[in-house]
Amino acid sequence: MKRKPLLPLLPVALLAMWLLLNDSFSAGQVVLGLLLVALVILAAASLRPLPAWPRRLHRAIGLIVNVTLDIIRSNLAVGSIILGTSRRQPRIGFMKIPLDMRDPHGLAMLTIIVTATPGTVWSGHDVENNVLTLHVLDLQDEAVWVRTIKQRYERPLMEIFE
Repeated sequence: MKRKPLLPLLPVALLAMWLLLNDSFSAGQVVLGLLLVALVILAAASLRPLPAWPRRLHRAIGLIVNVTLDIIRSNLAVGSIILGTSRRQPRIGFMKIPLDMRDPHGLAMLTIIVTATPGTVWSGHDVENNVLTLHVLDLQDEAVWVRTIKQRYERPLMEIFE
């Protein structure tokens, strides 16, 4: 049996949410809600990215495990820096990492992973040179960061998306 897409439910759900949040079911609120729904759908249609065709989804399991462990480790490290229990001073800095991955979905996932990991922020991406600018709270060794990003995150994402 073929499943029907849930896309037609989106306008209905948005209108219902609008009416519930306004606590009014007047004709004016319904018309205003319909206009708002139409604007949201038109705006969202232009933001729709290219379709993603992930391959080798079994690699995602290892990636999820690595990301989870790295987030836990980073939480502990950032916590010790903030609470002052770390014996060494953090070296805050920016670094540049050359990337091999070009797929927009893979880059979006890498952005999410890097930003979700405490102590790191995706600061920029030079599209022409394909270089990531990364802000790191505790930048002791740039080579370790480059190796971590490229081996633990970029390589599995390339296997999944490219």
